[in-house]
Amino acid sequence: MTKYILTFLISMVPLIELRGAIPIGKGMGVSIPAAVAISMVGNMLPVPIIFFFARRVLEWGKDKAVIGRFFTFCLEKGHKGGEKLKEKAGSKGMFWALLLFVGIPLPGTGAWTGTLAASMLDLDFKKSVTAVMCGVVLAAAIITAVTALGFNVFTK
Repeated sequence: MTKYILTFLISMVPLIELRGAIPIGKGMGVSIPAAVAISMVGNMLPVPIIFFFARRVLEWGKDKAVIGRFFTFCLEKGHKGGEKLKEKAGSKGMFWALLLFVGIPLPGTGAWTGTLAASMLDLDFKKSVTAVMCGVVLAAAIITAVTALGFNVFTK
């Protein structure tokens, strides 16, 4: 049971998210279908909280002594991510841009950053969550394929 809980918790960690949770879960002995399902739920669980509260918390803490630098970094990351999305997609293509931003597993992209960017841009909650969810599904498919391939190559 511990390996399932760890997989779930890892998928909730910013920057690691599902991209790290699936291969780590598989490495701990969780089946790939279970690791994918657990990771997707864990990755999506913080999304509404991030959308509605992260921006407020980060703005509140950006000038605090101990946490200020990190909070400022997060605000800048969300703002830059949002501006890149806006620049590339315009207003009509934001759904697809957000979906691909979250779905293509590159460093610094994912549900946390995508949701924070959507919040910074004041995008519609339902559309943002739908785009992030579809992006998480896409990222899960890519990471699952890479994980399965990697484990097959290195275990034989």
